[in-house]
Amino acid sequence: MQYLITIYGNHESWAALTDADIEIRDAAHAAVFTSLEASGELIGGRELAVIGSKTVRRSNGAVHVIDGPFTEGREIVGGYYIVECVNIDRAVEIAGQLTEADYAPIDVRPILGT
Repeated sequence: MQYLITIYGNHESWAALTDADIEIRDAAHAAVFTSLEASGELIGGRELAVIGSKTVRRSNGAVHVIDGPFTEGREIVGGYYIVECVNIDRAVEIAGQLTEADYAPIDVRPILGT
């Protein structure tokens, strides 16, 4: 089964990161990528841009576009992994290795039809 691991964040938590925090975060992602590639569980994953992003909604037949990946909340999707795992427990284990879990939620969702 494939799972989407969605990493959330917000500008406040990102601004509070020290250079050391960023190095730790980046090292954790590198380790997760390397491990998932070696195990064959990695389908894909990337960091997502904030600047240059758009949010699209439709109301009464009119399309409304705003700058940024912002919905109702303050949190934005910062990146994602798509993994193929034996079960959701393994996908949760992978998500737990990401340092963003210290300050922001990480969703793990089955991808239907895979």
